[in-house]
Amino acid sequence: MKILKTLLSAIIIIIIVVVVVGLFLPTSYTVERSIVIDAPPSRIHEYIGDLKNWDYWSPWKEEDLTLVITHGEKTKGVGASQSWVGDSGDGALTFTKDSPTEGIEYDLVFDGGTYVCRSAMIYEHLEEGETKVTWTMWGDMGTPVIGGYFAMMMDSMVGGMFDKGLFNLKNTVEGQVKDG
Repeated sequence: MKILKTLLSAIIIIIIVVVVVGLFLPTSYTVERSIVIDAPPSRIHEYIGDLKNWDYWSPWKEEDLTLVITHGEKTKGVGASQSWVGDSGDGALTFTKDSPTEGIEYDLVFDGGTYVCRSAMIYEHLEEGETKVTWTMWGDMGTPVIGGYFAMMMDSMVGGMFDKGLFNLKNTVEGQVKDG
């Protein structure tokens, strides 16, 4: 009986520690990855600035083969949008900024609007005709305790997909540049 009381006390202490620590964790997050592509921003923008061309490099369909993407009335420019459904969830994005020399910004919603965040793909023109492309996503989980833990995990949940997408983008753009 004493072992059971000790075990129960330990479990209660662990729960209290998890809750108290969670109350002090920040609920905001930023995920960011970059890659250098041997092409000018305008060439890269052909693939990023038109949602119809995201299939050439986007990593999401590789991870969820059930993903069905529906494009909005516009696929280029401010207001361009798409939505998706699949085993991994549903969501939508809408371009809020579009510049062939600077990149794009867009609003993202997931799970019917439960999770809202912002994202961008920024171009930085480098020497020798190269461009650094930085893909970033930021937001706030909102909910104290659980939100802080989720915010801490965002980089590990999304960062690898950003790396894969940027690698695909680099191969797609550089392959097209070489092929003409």
